[in-house]
Amino acid sequence: MKIINTTKNVTLADNVILTQTTLARLRGLLFRKEFRKGEALIIKPCNSIHMFFMSFPIDVIFVDSNDRIVKIHKGIKPFRATPVYFKSKFAIELPAGTLEGTNTTESDTLTVIP
Repeated sequence: MKIINTTKNVTLADNVILTQTTLARLRGLLFRKEFRKGEALIIKPCNSIHMFFMSFPIDVIFVDSNDRIVKIHKGIKPFRATPVYFKSKFAIELPAGTLEGTNTTESDTLTVIP
């Protein structure tokens, strides 16, 4: 899978994992030692995330049902949590620095390619 910011015409990730089961969503990136450039985790459905027991910071995008970015968080550190975004249908977790490096901003539109 691949995630493209169609507003900016830039690829955010080309190695994407989709989590849809309750167990997979709860586990998320826990127990991972690293998160490499080009990787992403889509958590569906999701309107809030936590960073409890994580060992590295990440960037997070919350996306609505029209594939438009509702909210972004850059470099969320371990043992933090985001607010709940009621318009969000899913979240995308990316390595820290991805959003800055791609100039991704709120209201941009994304495309997920299988």
